[in-house]
Amino acid sequence: MTTQRTEGSLYTSIVNGIATIEFGHPASNSFPSSLLDRLTKELHRISTIEEVSVVILKSEGEKAFCAGASFDELVAIDNLEDGKKFFSGFANLINAMRTCSKLIIASVQGKAVGGGVGLIAACDYVLATEAASIKLSEISIGIGPFVIAPAIERKIGVSGLAELTMAATEWKNAYWAEKKGLYSKVFETSKELTKETEYLAEKLASYNPEALTEMKKVFWVGTDNWNSLLLERAEITGKLVLSDFTKKALSKFKK
Repeated sequence: MTTQRTEGSLYTSIVNGIATIEFGHPASNSFPSSLLDRLTKELHRISTIEEVSVVILKSEGEKAFCAGASFDELVAIDNLEDGKKFFSGFANLINAMRTCSKLIIASVQGKAVGGGVGLIAACDYVLATEAASIKLSEISIGIGPFVIAPAIERKIGVSGLAELTMAATEWKNAYWAEKKGLYSKVFETSKELTKETEYLAEKLASYNPEALTEMKKVFWVGTDNWNSLLLERAEITGKLVLSDFTKKALSKFKK
């Protein structure tokens, strides 16, 4: 499955029970709404394919893993309905990852910001390189990581979420993320990352797929309310993005 480069790209390959999904976009692998929607639908599709046991989620290139939501679309929001719809993109994606019947391994080769951190947190197991620093900058522009907060809190706790949110202009390095529990292992190079990701996926794919599916359910116990919770958070963010403070902040960033 592929998309045109102007909207970003999405490619899926299935080999020996492993579905590898790779996304990309010229703007640091950020997500326009159309690409978010395509990835969400792809995860729903993969969830139903019996021969798939595990998913590897990765992004293109050697630099950024994911810069979050599309900045161009963000600055164009001028009403509540569009604001809620925009932020619902990551809500729907996280819920698709949560309810996917397959274990999802993230292969994180570079930096992640905002929604990119939420994407990582919604994976079941994460491998990364030393270059995979993270940042939540939302509070600095007058909004907050409301939609992705439940996924991040689930991995690193309230204190970790608070530290990451309050340090809005600071990068936290990969070893900080590993210590907090967001990353399971950190490697020096992308080559090592790729090798270890493939090895883990192959090992998992050799296990009883029914056991993997049941284990996935255990990992996500207590999140049944996320279908409504994340959409409520999207509406909160949609309101805040219309504030004078946020409009002025976004204007400065745009310049």
